Amino acid sequence: MYRGSKDFMPTYAITALNIVVYVYTSLLSQNFIETADEVVKLYGQSNSFVLNGGYWQLFTAMFVHANIMHLLGNMLFLLIFGLRAEQLFDIKEYLAVYFLSGLAGNLLTLLFGPSMVSAGASGAIFGLFGACTIYIRRAVGQSIIGALIYSFFLLVMSTGPTVNNLAHLGGLLVGLLIGYILARRRKIEMVYRYSHYVG
Repeated sequence: MYRGSKDFMPTYAITALNIVVYVYTSLLSQNFIETADEVVKLYGQSNSFVLNGGYWQLFTAMFVHANIMHLLGNMLFLLIFGLRAEQLFDIKEYLAVYFLSGLAGNLLTLLFGPSMVSAGASGAIFGLFGACTIYIRRAVGQSIIGALIYSFFLLVMSTGPTVNNLAHLGGLLVGLLIGYILARRRKIEMVYRYSHYVG
């Protein structure tokens, strides 16, 4: 039987981990309001460092934030979209959406911004949003065009001079893809079970 991920509370766990990491980077920076540039370069994603073998930054960068407002904004949207995702996906699906979307956003940043330094959970959060939006439309047999338009507008609204638009785009695209695949698979499973039941 399908089980959502609510019992595991991944959204609260990931939120707590982000906060713990921010406290740690604040102590290193000796500044609770802003994370020092050298700390962001060490634990965030410094593309020149990644290209020279520091591949682990593609993962750690998802938990590092530039300042307190960056953290609070991301955690707000993580709670909004993450708690919704818990209702739709099981724990493995949830974690796959989150981390594959975050990784995709960081890889896209690496590919098109070799000199960039970036950090934040927004790529993964956009993935959760995209997965939820298209899953809901597809699971009930509605057109996915509305989900794509809604996703596009949110992406455009989030752009800005200090925003990593590449991370947002990469995370959103992967989230949309995974959400579509999961909805399609769930629908096939339901048809299969129903056909066996009535048979």
